[in-house]
Amino acid sequence: MTAPRRYVLTTATIVLLGVLWYAWWLLTGAGPVAIGFLFMPAVMAVGGLAIRALRRSVPLAPAGRRFWIPVEVCCYLFAAGFTLLVVEAFRAGPELPAMPPAGAVLIGSGVVVAMWGVATVPLGVTSRYERGKQWLDRTIALLGCATVLWHFGIAPMLTAPEPWTASALAILLLASAFAAGSITKVSYIAGGPVDRTAMRLVASTGLTAAGVAVLSVIDGYQGVVPAQALCMPLSGLLISLGARRQQLAGGVTQRPGNVWLPYLAVLAVDIPVAHALFDPDYWRPGAWEGRLVVLAAVTVTALVAVRQYVVFRENTRLLSEKHASEARLRHEATHDPLTGLANRALFRQSLDAALAVGPATVLLVDLDDFKTVNDSLGHDVGDALLVGFAGALCQAAGPDGAVARLAGDEFAVLVTDPERGADVAERVMAVTGKPISTHRLLVHVSAGLATAPRGTAASQLLREADAAMYAAKQRGKANWVRYATGMEQPAQAHARLGGDLRRALDQGELRVVYQPVVGLADGRVIGVEALVRWAHPERGLISPAEFIPAAERTGLIVPLGRFVLRESCRQAAAWLAEFGPDALQKIAPNVSVRQLHDPDFVADVRAALADHGLGADRLVLELTESAVLRGQQVLRVLHELHDMGVSLALDDFGTGESSLSLLRSFPASIVKLDKSFVDGIELDEPGTAAADARQAVARAVVQLAGALGLDTVAEGIENQEQADRLLKLGYTVGQGYHLGRPVSPEEITARFAAQRAASAAAA
Repeated sequence: MTAPRRYVLTTATIVLLGVLWYAWWLLTGAGPVAIGFLFMPAVMAVGGLAIRALRRSVPLAPAGRRFWIPVEVCCYLFAAGFTLLVVEAFRAGPELPAMPPAGAVLIGSGVVVAMWGVATVPLGVTSRYERGKQWLDRTIALLGCATVLWHFGIAPMLTAPEPWTASALAILLLASAFAAGSITKVSYIAGGPVDRTAMRLVASTGLTAAGVAVLSVIDGYQGVVPAQALCMPLSGLLISLGARRQQLAGGVTQRPGNVWLPYLAVLAVDIPVAHALFDPDYWRPGAWEGRLVVLAAVTVTALVAVRQYVVFRENTRLLSEKHASEARLRHEATHDPLTGLANRALFRQSLDAALAVGPATVLLVDLDDFKTVNDSLGHDVGDALLVGFAGALCQAAGPDGAVARLAGDEFAVLVTDPERGADVAERVMAVTGKPISTHRLLVHVSAGLATAPRGTAASQLLREADAAMYAAKQRGKANWVRYATGMEQPAQAHARLGGDLRRALDQGELRVVYQPVVGLADGRVIGVEALVRWAHPERGLISPAEFIPAAERTGLIVPLGRFVLRESCRQAAAWLAEFGPDALQKIAPNVSVRQLHDPDFVADVRAALADHGLGADRLVLELTESAVLRGQQVLRVLHELHDMGVSLALDDFGTGESSLSLLRSFPASIVKLDKSFVDGIELDEPGTAAADARQAVARAVVQLAGALGLDTVAEGIENQEQADRLLKLGYTVGQGYHLGRPVSPEEITARFAAQRAASAAAA
């Protein structure tokens, strides 16, 4: 890719030869003057070849080719036209030649072709407004540039003592127009297929017309010799340099456009005005040049005034847009994007301001079981519910409160009149008694109300309101509670429990115990249910009823369930390896709804089985009815587990409203009769209404399961009489304290050993 570089060196050499020849000719006068006319056609021919090499060496975009091909054609036309001038020069002998008409046509055509090439270069402006503004700027710059070229170049040639020929004047006029138009256009090219520096070099070739004009002013018509030998050959060199620059730039370029050219045009047009003011020849009677220059200056000044007005309008618009954007950003930074309510940051600011001048009351409101809506109906329905509840909350708060959404399904109301706090709370509870949102959902809320005197920290008041809301949830939800001293202690203990649980998982404080699942006919252990226990180093044994809700709330139920699952699989594999495949049919850890929504849950189950070599048919996952009723996502997970060969057990069966319909869609393998249908079953006298009803439910469950091909387990058996009665009703497997309490794996191991010994003795 060095071809254009060779042409740059060639054109530079030709230009240097022209300088040397002119210096020698000026000093000695030897040789024909026609030699000075040889340099221009030679350098233009080489410039055309440089562009041809560029087009062959660089893959130009179509718009780039539309520029460079006309410039190449212009070079060849110039070379041909000036060659005719060379022939005429040798014919004229010592006299200066006149431009042949054919040469003038060729050169003029070359200028026109070059102007067309420049005109096709895209400016990268698409909107009508930007195009109009750019045309205004270019008009100002064009008038300023043209005025200078006219005043100092063309006008003196028209009034010279030795007048130039019409063809020479036409060529110079076209060259000046090309220079003015090209310079003003190239200044606004921000980037694209034509490199701006390369185009600026090509556009500068028109300035050689200015050089010719200056030489004509200095030396009259005799200035044509240095123009041909010194000035005009620079055009070919500039074109070669432009081709080389385009080659180095390669493809698309990006540069900022000029914004200073209109102001430079004002300065430029003032120079001819100043020159004309101090020359009385321009103001003699009948002279028109001075008036023309002043008219041009006035026109440029007027256009600049129009431009300034346009810029002022644009700046005003941009400033308005900036203010609107800042206002929008401030609103987005202080408001919830979903509901449009104030967010936590703005609520804290309002609360700080209220506490600075007087007492303030805050009502914290939390949607009960909102996660169930998200899990079962989807997040779109959940979002619609939040929007609907926000509107209902604003309506309930009325003029007495300012509503904000703090996070998730937690809202807050800043009550402007502390004495109206209870009224606002009652209105909030009343409004949630009606269906909300476009989906007509009936929801309940828990709320906590707290009041603090002037000067109280906002964080303190929010903690008290949060403690009251926690107390409301502990009392059964769907109500509100006013804060009382000491109410925050249970909430703080609950929060600490979550932190302790994280530490317990990391430090191995949790252990798995196993409750036997027993055959009612022979008392043999055929399976175990895996249960988790927590031995706290300070508080001792913590009930699952206390730490499981904390795990659910904090999300730790997922790693906790993963621990129980893997430990259960490990222990079951160890028992099977020690006592044989007939010792243990099933091991059953419990699974929470949060685990079913974990995208890695199925992979965790598969990994736990594979890592410990346990068959999927040995694993039972126990789920509550509330976990199963969580939408299509959960159902897909359950079917995937079922397809793996894992058994699914529906725990606490018979207590829910949809237990029977569940069996039609839920891929269950086992149903576990809830303890409530076992309690007291042995005390009912046969033939009584109570006995008939209790036994009818137990019998219906076992018959339904049998019809559907499901196994049954009776839970909560606490004495032998219950076991006997259930066996007569058709139950073959049971579980309860009478049959075995949750014990350590070592005790289950001992029981398996005893069973093996008994079997060996019987054999």
